Amino acid sequence: MRIEAQDRVLCDAMVVAIRGSVQNPISLLKGRLVSLDVFRGITIALMILVNNPGGSEYYGLLQHADWNGLTLADLVFPFFIFIMGVAIPYSFVNKIDQRVGTRSLLLRIVRRTAVLFLLGLFINGFPYFSLSNLRVLGVLQRIAFCYFFASIIFLFVKPRWRLFLTAALPLIYWVLMVLVPVPGYGAGVLSKEGNLGAYLDRLVLGGHLYAGTWDPEGILSTLPAVSTALVGILTGQYLTSRQEPSGKARLAVNLVCFGGLGLVIGFAGSFLFPINKNLWSSSYVAVTGGMAVASLAVLLYIVDFRMRIRWTKPFAVLGVNAITVYVLSEIGNLALIYTTVPLVSGNIALKSLIFERLFASWAGPLHGSFLYALANLAFCWVTAAILYRKRIFLKA
Repeated sequence: MRIEAQDRVLCDAMVVAIRGSVQNPISLLKGRLVSLDVFRGITIALMILVNNPGGSEYYGLLQHADWNGLTLADLVFPFFIFIMGVAIPYSFVNKIDQRVGTRSLLLRIVRRTAVLFLLGLFINGFPYFSLSNLRVLGVLQRIAFCYFFASIIFLFVKPRWRLFLTAALPLIYWVLMVLVPVPGYGAGVLSKEGNLGAYLDRLVLGGHLYAGTWDPEGILSTLPAVSTALVGILTGQYLTSRQEPSGKARLAVNLVCFGGLGLVIGFAGSFLFPINKNLWSSSYVAVTGGMAVASLAVLLYIVDFRMRIRWTKPFAVLGVNAITVYVLSEIGNLALIYTTVPLVSGNIALKSLIFERLFASWAGPLHGSFLYALANLAFCWVTAAILYRKRIFLKA
C-alpha cells in the first residue's frame, strides 16, 4: 500500500523500534509519542465541541457542571494540561541530549510562557480590547503558568521531590481553602464568592475577573493545576525510564493501575473537598489525573504498541497544531458573535443567524446546537489539515 508523505508522522512509529540508538523503546517520532498527539487531538476536538454550541440548549455531558460535580466537559481542560506535562520530559530530554544549555532552555520556557499568556489576553480582549475590564486570567494563561512551573520543576527538582510536590500542592491548597478565613464569609466556605481563591482574585485583580466576583482560572487554583501538569510529567518520566522493549502490556496495565489509584483517592477525598472544576479542587486533580493516565495507557497500547494507527490520523492532524486550532476556534466564535447582520426585526449576531437558519430550523435547538458545534469543529479540522499537509507545525 502506498504511503503518502503526510502520513509518515504516524507510520514512522512502526519502524522506530529498529533504531538501536533510541534509549526509550516506546515508539517516538522526533521525541513525540504518537498516542500523545492523538490524545491531544481528541482533547482539542472535545474542547471545540464544548466551547462552541450554537445556542443555549446543549447536551448535558458537553456542559460544565454548574459548581460541584463532573461531566465530560470538565475533563477537557485537565486532560490538556496533563498532556502538556507528559510532553515535557520528551521535549527537554531531547534538548539536553542535543547539549542545549540550561540558559537556552530557560529562555525557551519564558518565551513560550509569554506567548501563551499574551495569546490568552488577546482572546479575552477581542475584538474591542478595552483595558478597563479586560479579563487578565483565562485558559491559555493557566496553561502558560502550568507550563512554566512544571518545566522549572522538571529541570531543577529531583524525581523523588517531583512526586512529593505532585501530592503536596493539592494538599496545601486544600488546607488553605478549608482553614484560612475569608472576610465576611469565614473559613471553609466553598461557594463561588465566599471561597479563599475568589477573595484573593478580587483583592489582586479587582474588576478583571471572568464573573466579576470570581474566576474559574484564578490565582490560587493555579496551585493544584500545576499538580495536574506534574501528574503528566511523572507519567512521561515513567515512560521514558522504561528500558526493556518487552512487557508492553504490563507497562500499559501499570499505568491503568496508577490511574485507578488516582480515581480511588479522588473520589474518597471528594467527601472532604468536593470535585469542582471551577475551584480545581484537590479531589478534582486526583480524579481527572487518574482518568488521564488511564486514557493515555489505552491509547498507548492501541496506537504505539499494537500499531492500530489508521483511525488516528484525523485526531493527529488536530493534535500537532492544538494551540493554533484552539485560538482559531475561539477567535472565530467571537467574530461571529460580534458581527451583526441587519434584519427587519433588528440587528442579529451572525452566529445566531447561522445557527437559527442553517441548524435549528430543521434539527431543533438542542440537536441543532450540537450540529453547529460539529460544523465549527469541521472548519477547524480543515484548517489544521491544510497546515498538516504543508508540514507546517506552529508552536506557541
